[in-house]
Amino acid sequence: MNNLLVLPIIIPIITAVLLVFLRSHIMLQRIISLVTMLFLSLISYVLLELIQIEGILRLDFSGWLPPFGILFVADSFSLLLVLTASIVTTICLIYAFSTIGNRHEHMFFYPFVLFLIAGVNGSFLTGDIFNLFVCFEVMLLASYVLVALGGERIQLRESLKYVLINVVASWMFLVALAYLYGTLKTLNMAHIAMRVSEVGQDPMLTTVAILFLVVFSLKAGLLLFFWLPGSYSVPPTAVQALFAALLTKVGIYALIRLFTLMFPLNQEVTHTIIGVMAGLTIIAGCMGALSGRDVYTIATYNVIIGVGFILIGLAVGTETAITGAIYYLIHDMIAKALLFLLIGMMIYLTGETVVKKISGLIRNYPLFGWIFFIVMLALAGIPPLSGFVGKVLIGQGAIEEGSYVLLGIGFGSSIIVLYSLLRIFLASFFGETTISFEDRKPIPKGATMSFILLAISIVYIGVGAEAISVYVKDAARTLINPSIYIDAILKG
Repeated sequence: MNNLLVLPIIIPIITAVLLVFLRSHIMLQRIISLVTMLFLSLISYVLLELIQIEGILRLDFSGWLPPFGILFVADSFSLLLVLTASIVTTICLIYAFSTIGNRHEHMFFYPFVLFLIAGVNGSFLTGDIFNLFVCFEVMLLASYVLVALGGERIQLRESLKYVLINVVASWMFLVALAYLYGTLKTLNMAHIAMRVSEVGQDPMLTTVAILFLVVFSLKAGLLLFFWLPGSYSVPPTAVQALFAALLTKVGIYALIRLFTLMFPLNQEVTHTIIGVMAGLTIIAGCMGALSGRDVYTIATYNVIIGVGFILIGLAVGTETAITGAIYYLIHDMIAKALLFLLIGMMIYLTGETVVKKISGLIRNYPLFGWIFFIVMLALAGIPPLSGFVGKVLIGQGAIEEGSYVLLGIGFGSSIIVLYSLLRIFLASFFGETTISFEDRKPIPKGATMSFILLAISIVYIGVGAEAISVYVKDAARTLINPSIYIDAILKG
């Protein structure tokens, strides 16, 4: 059964290569890509259940045992994210079928989406930090194409900035890897953790850890987010939703894995830096959301606020806070995807991006309006929706550790999130309609289906939090007790 671990990476890659040769067969591309993502979702769920029975799963390549060979590792944390990413990508594809347009579909949209999810899944499942770099690059190469898909001038300008920032981050990643290998003589994550626990986290290793923190902060949008607003506003809507749901979350995953497994010592330095960066990120995100006048800006800065809030859980570092961070990470992937799909549809229906120029949408599109209301409440952490459980647990962990400043910043941001999205809801959905009944455009059925599926997911995660708690608690227990991961890899 361990051989199934390779499927979430290898299947989308093989399928993407196949779709390149089916460029002119758009309907066939749609069917194959959708079936592929449904299959990946099923495989991810099967693996997640298997972990609850057999424990952490490991797949060694070519018979080389750790720490010498390449390996994939699946614990509850990584599989929860693989499953969520697969479900979100499936729903975004459904949205894309009726909105992306033949022009973009002929530009290899579906192959590059599958390359993107292969890189994302590989990042979640690798047990080797150099392969984390490789999977990051697969993901980024696909995102470089997707951000420029369409070839408009503004896309090319923003994609150039996006590529330059990520090239610099990748160079820093390689430098950090070189210093890490030169110090510990290993790149296996479990072996790194064991070596660090044996020799201690000296100033050199702490410096390497901080360098990794800078790298993953760039990729997650933690404080160093200046590249994010422009890059997330120029691609097609389905791509925006995928970026908001997946790209920053891979950086967050890497930070959590790094500072719970490989560098858990010297927390008074590393976790303090993470806490300061998380707080400043939330403050900057709140300022951007409050000052934003167009829907893209407000939505993008809400992504930044979410990044900071999740990493408060890591900075606090208790099992309760980590549990809350996992809950909120899953919620944020789904809710941000839905938010960007809704924003994109608002612009499609009205042709406007400025909040004050959109009005009265709920008269012509009542279901659309109330789904926006649901995601607004979920992102603000209103019970019983998906954001509530994670926020409460992160807050509880902050109180246990006496991190009252982070607690105040984090929960203060909920008010800003609610206010910023409420501005859009009240101004754009109520009031005198700007679209006459004769001129209104129908919302494509595929888009409506994607809205409903994501809205159901948001409600389910909140109301049915107990149903997924067994997976989340197991993930948090493994993160808080790195010996579980180390023993499964090096002694399994």
